[in-house]
Amino acid sequence: MVDDYLRRSITCSDEQVLASLHEVHDAIETIGRDEVTIVAVTKGFDRSAIDCAARLGLADVGENYAQELLGKLPLPAGLRAHFIGRIQRNKVRKIGDQVTLWHSVSRPEILIEIARRSARPRALIQVAAQGDTTKDGVEPREIEALLKVAEEHNVEIAGLMTIGVHGDVARTRQSFAALDRLAGEFGLAERSMGMSGDYRDALEAGATMLRLGSVLFGPRPISGRMTKIEEV
Repeated sequence: MVDDYLRRSITCSDEQVLASLHEVHDAIETIGRDEVTIVAVTKGFDRSAIDCAARLGLADVGENYAQELLGKLPLPAGLRAHFIGRIQRNKVRKIGDQVTLWHSVSRPEILIEIARRSARPRALIQVAAQGDTTKDGVEPREIEALLKVAEEHNVEIAGLMTIGVHGDVARTRQSFAALDRLAGEFGLAERSMGMSGDYRDALEAGATMLRLGSVLFGPRPISGRMTKIEEV
């Protein structure tokens, strides 16, 4: 099923991605941000997207689905894999040795499983967007408890992550600003926030990591197949 999904996915070209990268870098420079990591989200694209990212000097790629990541291995030398989707224990078991940074940790049992399966475990704590109950993430009051679990199991918490509120620019900006404040309060360096539709707002708020897919590679195919794959 994974091979069938990838065969039907969309390929990309170096020229297209390079032009898009110039636009992103222009935004970073205009807003005055430094040390911003671009995570190229290759979900829904075939292996050519990963190879293209590597050729153009991007060192970080992000995937939402364990089986899709496995179907694209091995990654080019020096490329770091980020897992940015909803994390379940079975996913950690499948790809724990492949992931450099887990972006969406929101439960202590996931931290413990990451510690068991990864040689150098690094993670971000996902914080729920303000007023959005449709997505995963912890409330600010829960961060300290997760940090303690991470310390007990030798998982490095590199920072915080959040997802903007779809269709609500004001609440998205509020959530990004809140995440920046929280990361500062806990002395955490990374702020993973901002996707293709709101990365400029994220940069304004202090993002250090952008998770960019369609803005780099173009529209991805819509398929229900990956949902079925992930349930296997």
